[in-house]
Amino acid sequence: MDETIKGTLTVAAAPIGCAGDASARLAAALANADVIAAEDTRKVRRLATDLGVRLTARLVASYDAVEQRRADGLLAQLVAGRDVLLVSDAGLPGISDPGYRLVAAAAAAGIRITPLPGPSAVTAALAVAGLPSDRFCFEGFPPRGARDRTRRFGELAQERRTLVFFESPRRLGTTLAELAASFGAERRAVVCRELTKTHEEIRRGGLGELAEWAGPGIRGEVTVVVAGRARERPGVVDAGRAAGDVAQRQAAGLTRKEAIAVVAADLGLPKRAVFDAVAAAKRAKSR
Repeated sequence: MDETIKGTLTVAAAPIGCAGDASARLAAALANADVIAAEDTRKVRRLATDLGVRLTARLVASYDAVEQRRADGLLAQLVAGRDVLLVSDAGLPGISDPGYRLVAAAAAAGIRITPLPGPSAVTAALAVAGLPSDRFCFEGFPPRGARDRTRRFGELAQERRTLVFFESPRRLGTTLAELAASFGAERRAVVCRELTKTHEEIRRGGLGELAEWAGPGIRGEVTVVVAGRARERPGVVDAGRAAGDVAQRQAAGLTRKEAIAVVAADLGLPKRAVFDAVAAAKRAKSR
């Protein structure tokens, strides 16, 4: 088929809170698209109303549970020459939101794909966190299962890049407490709540302090930015400190071997040195 008659898939960023953050390009795309694939069609209608845009496009719900099933139909629309606008509830599709399956299918079919950049909770949180952002990694939502979450946090405790997480407000206190157990209570972090909205709040502190603040429960959309592990100069390990740190991480769910590896990385020491220090502390305690 002649590629010139194929439509274009536009992957568009929607405001993460304030409708005023929408670009003129987004307003025009909403007005001119033949088909709009939306995570929530009701929210697209509301956004269009806020922007004073009259929608003429066919609206197709493409949330996570049905995205794969809808991809073939949307691809057929593109092949037939219709332009499709892909939007999620907030931010960019595909960033912990539906979208990548349709983009992958369109790319495989030779469809032109173009981004319509704009708001993103990830970069917005990084910009206000005041933590190093020349290197960072986005972890999305932590695992739901307690053991999987603990293991993942144990692995990330050695990460030197700034980390960005999304989290449900209901689980925020628990997640911050588990991060404090794996990373250390003093590790710097920033919790961004309701970014760009009326009740926007940016809370800074150590993970332990933030866990206490979030314990009673909070409301709203949450993005958490956590400092990477600082580089420390190797030195002589304090047996008591090493044993305490290892015990703390074992209590958080890590195995002894995993806990020793994490503490060794935190202290900038060989794992054998931490193992020997823990063994020495245990002998001293038994005397």
